[in-house]
Amino acid sequence: MNFSYFARVDWILVIQIAVLAIISITLIYSAMTSGQYGTNFAIRQFYFYVFGFFIAFMIMVIPFRLFQEYIWLIYAVGIFSLLFLHFSPFDNLTPIINGAKSWYQFGFFSIQPSEFMKIIYILTMSYVISQHNKYKPHNSLNMDVRLLVKLGLVSLIPMILILMQNDLGTTLVMLAIFFGMVVVSGISWWIILPVVFMVSTVGISLILGILYRPDLINKFGIHSYQLDRIYSWLRPEDYGSDIGFQLMNSLIAIGSGGVKGRGYSDGIIYIPENHTDFIFTIVGEEFGFIGTTIVVILLFLLLVHLIRISLATKDSFGSYFIIGYVSLLFFHIFQNIGMTIQILPITGLPLPFLSYGGSGLWANMVGIGIVLSIYFYRVDERKHKRLL
Repeated sequence: MNFSYFARVDWILVIQIAVLAIISITLIYSAMTSGQYGTNFAIRQFYFYVFGFFIAFMIMVIPFRLFQEYIWLIYAVGIFSLLFLHFSPFDNLTPIINGAKSWYQFGFFSIQPSEFMKIIYILTMSYVISQHNKYKPHNSLNMDVRLLVKLGLVSLIPMILILMQNDLGTTLVMLAIFFGMVVVSGISWWIILPVVFMVSTVGISLILGILYRPDLINKFGIHSYQLDRIYSWLRPEDYGSDIGFQLMNSLIAIGSGGVKGRGYSDGIIYIPENHTDFIFTIVGEEFGFIGTTIVVILLFLLLVHLIRISLATKDSFGSYFIIGYVSLLFFHIFQNIGMTIQILPITGLPLPFLSYGGSGLWANMVGIGIVLSIYFYRVDERKHKRLL
């Protein structure tokens, strides 16, 4: 490349993440004023972001081709990290939290490997698609089916291991990544559309069965208490003192914010864990419709910028990775905001770059670091100028 080291950094992306970091820390600090926590999570989030930016810039200077060369080693490390959770004899290292082993505990901080597995999964899927399209002799239904089988095999092991952790939310994210990458992989729509139709039919039938014929659902071994989360989503007022409490208060908080909101740190609605999965309720209550609109626009602009980079990069592997990463972020954003306003059921997925958390933030910063690396090494000077 014939332009400077400084110019090869995607400063637009860096600034976007920095703005979201400021908003995140500000919102989490407001959540602390409710008095329901003894820990200052705002300070911890600041440190998480400092380390996250360090991770991103370290990854940025790594030539992106190295991810291709060592992809199967990276994939194996990710799978091993999930496997070891289930077979580890060290209870202090892999404690059982909420009935599942999903975390590695290292003294005062913990790591959730499934968060990083999502990034590894995107890298692996990108490699499989790019290599298949590079060497396939021609377009045909047979070649499309082969690619679909390859992607299915790559997806099967991590999804099963994550489901064994009772982590349905992360599994749904991986399914969203799978669908997003299949759409751009070149596979014929004659294959994609029937699959989408079948999945949609099963999903709609299941929801209708839960609502109108729960007796039939019970015959498949699913008990009514296991469906309470669905019922509390559809009719939270009936479960307001129990599992519907969080959703009811979320709706009240966001609705009470009106157009301009109550004002910073003036929220009065109690919502458990509002600094994590329900941080969007703080935006709605304290900053109202104007604040929520600004946050949604900022997240939308981030996705748009990432898509522009994917179109500008000269490497198909890098382009596929960014599309997969956009699929991950889009699903997280849509699901998180949707669950706070009752459009979607509660799954426990955080709002990217805004919710409190170390593992989720660091995993996303790894993704940002890889995008920065793609931009640093793959975007030529002419296309670089178009992105500014």
